[in-house]
Amino acid sequence: MKKAISACILCLGMIASAWADSGETEKDRIKDSTNVLKDILEAPDKGVPMSVLDGTKCAIIIPSVKKAAFIVGASYGRGVMSCRTGEDFKGPWSGPIMMATESGSVGFQIGGSGTDFVILVLNNDGARAVMKSKVKLGADASIAAGPVGRTAEASTTGLMQAQMLSYSRSQGVFAGVSLSGASLRVDGDANKNLYGEKVTPEQIMKGEVPVPEVAKPLIEELTKAASKSAKEKQDEK
Repeated sequence: MKKAISACILCLGMIASAWADSGETEKDRIKDSTNVLKDILEAPDKGVPMSVLDGTKCAIIIPSVKKAAFIVGASYGRGVMSCRTGEDFKGPWSGPIMMATESGSVGFQIGGSGTDFVILVLNNDGARAVMKSKVKLGADASIAAGPVGRTAEASTTGLMQAQMLSYSRSQGVFAGVSLSGASLRVDGDANKNLYGEKVTPEQIMKGEVPVPEVAKPLIEELTKAASKSAKEKQDEK
C-alpha cells in the first residue's frame, strides 16, 4: 500500500514537472500565491490574527493543492516561501523560494479537490529547518492549526510551542487546519527555472540573486501586513 501511495505522489509530481518551462510556471505560481495571501490577509473577520503575523519568520503559500484519490489518496502541491532576512530573521522579506508539499492517505476516496494552504513559521529553528532539507510536519517540525480572527490570540500552550501554524481555504471558507504528516521541501528545480540558474535558499535570502519582478507584489503584501501588525501591537501598549 505504501508503494501505491508513493507511485501516486510520483505521478502527480511528474505531471506538475511537465508544466514547468522557462520559469513561466513558477511565475504563475507566485501570482497565484500572492492572490491567496492577499485574500487571507484582507479577510475582515476571519483572517490571520495580527498577533500571529507580528512574530512570523517565514510565510509559505501553497495555492490549490490538488488531491486525487481512488482507494489510495495522495495530495501534491507547489507554492512559494518568503522569509525575513538576517541571522535572526528580523530583516526585510526575502525573494521567493519555491516550495513543494506531498502527503498520502489510505481510504476509500473518490474525486478531486483544490485547497489553498498558508503556513506561518514562528521561530528561527523552524525557518532554518524548512530551508535545509525535507521536513515532515509534526515530526521534524511541530505544527498546529492556526487561530482565526483578527482579534484571536495564539495563547494556548500548543499554539505557543508550535514552530508553525497552518491555515486552509477551500471554496471561500478560511480556517485553521493541521497539516501534521505532510512533508515540505525546497523545490530546487523550480528555483532553477525561476532564477535561470541553480540557487540555494541561502543565496536567495542573502540577496545574491535579483528578486523577480513578479514577486514584488508578494513581498509588498508581507511587508504591509507585518508593518500593520507591529503598529497595532504598539498601539495596544
